[in-house]
Amino acid sequence: MPENPENPEKREKFEKREVSESAPRSESPRGPEPSDSEDGRTPPSSPGPQGSETSGQGEETGESAEKAEAAGPSAASAVSAGAGPSGRRRLAAALWPPRVTRAQLIVALLLFVLGLGLAIQVSSTSENSALRGARQEDLVRILDELDDRTQRLEDEKARLEKQRSELESSSDQAEEARKQTQEKERQLGILAGTVAAEGPGITLTVGDPSGAVESDMLLDAIQELRAAGAEAIQVNGVRVVADSYFTGSGDDMRIDGTKVAAPYVFKVIGKPEDLEPALNIPGGVVQTLEKEQATATVERAPKIVVDALRPAKRPDYAQSSSQ
Repeated sequence: MPENPENPEKREKFEKREVSESAPRSESPRGPEPSDSEDGRTPPSSPGPQGSETSGQGEETGESAEKAEAAGPSAASAVSAGAGPSGRRRLAAALWPPRVTRAQLIVALLLFVLGLGLAIQVSSTSENSALRGARQEDLVRILDELDDRTQRLEDEKARLEKQRSELESSSDQAEEARKQTQEKERQLGILAGTVAAEGPGITLTVGDPSGAVESDMLLDAIQELRAAGAEAIQVNGVRVVADSYFTGSGDDMRIDGTKVAAPYVFKVIGKPEDLEPALNIPGGVVQTLEKEQATATVERAPKIVVDALRPAKRPDYAQSSSQ
């Protein structure tokens, strides 16, 4: 029987396959060697150790998937999610739900109390920031004015207590009450401008050659003098009281409707040691007038006479409520 010409080739291929299976695998991967078969198709390569391990893992995963499908859709989704959870899911699982311990709650409460205390401290500090930027001379002047006001209040208190004791100890209480009423009327008349007054004080002369002085500047001077303890004020023959008002400017300056012209002469009764520094403080009345090209001169005097009077007004509606 003649020998088949294909047998030697098959035998040679079989021997090469046995050699390739017995030879150790190289670390560097190589592609499959091309081989020809009878029908022109590439025969399936024999699985190596790594391929068998991969197929084993695939079989295990397939078995797990089959078991999950048998158990139900929820189990199948759990298996598929547990097979490879993403980083976002792990982070979300670690952060929620939050796990808060008792020590963390105590620390949070202490931090809240500390922040509240700091906020209150900053608020109180900002309220006193206006005095922090003041100069030493201004702070001393403010302190002196507070001391003077305190002293005036103490004197008023002592005087009222003395009047009460005199009324209680006097044998003729009616006569004593009449004297005190007259004294009170005189004091109120000075404040209301219906009675002339004299005493120590200052004279403030404001020159306005350029006509730049406004009515609000004169009103600021009046306010500064009252805050420093002025008891009676007269400007160019017009008595200035609590309800006085200033209007106009330059050549049409008016006080309570009465026209006044520069220079404006303020006659003020009060303590000179308090009145003069109140006008000369940095940024005060004198500096403001000088910025407007006006002149301001302050002179102390042991006796100032305020003799301009205002007519007493009888109230139309208000009546005394004392019996």
